[in-house]
Amino acid sequence: MATAELLLHPVRMRILQALFDADPLTTAQLRERIPDIAPATMYRQIAVLAEAGVLEVAEERRVRGTIERSYRVRKEEAVVDPAARAAMSKEQHLRAYTTFAASLMGDFDRYLAHDDADPVADGVVYRQAAVWLTEDEFDVMVEEIERAVVSRMGHAREGRIRRVVSLVVVPDEPKAGTGPAD
Repeated sequence: MATAELLLHPVRMRILQALFDADPLTTAQLRERIPDIAPATMYRQIAVLAEAGVLEVAEERRVRGTIERSYRVRKEEAVVDPAARAAMSKEQHLRAYTTFAASLMGDFDRYLAHDDADPVADGVVYRQAAVWLTEDEFDVMVEEIERAVVSRMGHAREGRIRRVVSLVVVPDEPKAGTGPAD
């Protein structure tokens, strides 16, 4: 499993988002999907992800005397494990969350930049709700959400639209008895 530092880098996060549950893509195809990333930066960050084992080469082929590689995400490696998350400082969590939130805003901005973007017709959803749950109920809810999303990943692409689903859960306040004064 990867570290938060590795996965939550702004450019690497965008590369991973472009590849999640998508067909393998070449660097040129990734550059078409995220054209605002400089070519040298794209190549460098793909190399970092591949070296860390988060990306794997799905295919290699010769193109005009060079090797063109198609990459895919190794889903089991593209996760920050619970122990690594637990070891993060508050500042590291804030930086990771800020990167994540900025990435969401960037994705939405790129979507809206399309002349034919129609948030209502395209099914854009952004909602917030408060729920009161015990720890066990919370664990069950998160498992249900994950199961609902994971069970729909990898469906054949014909007739379907790729949608990116993000989940953020933030408690209103810390659990009693877990703060630094306790």
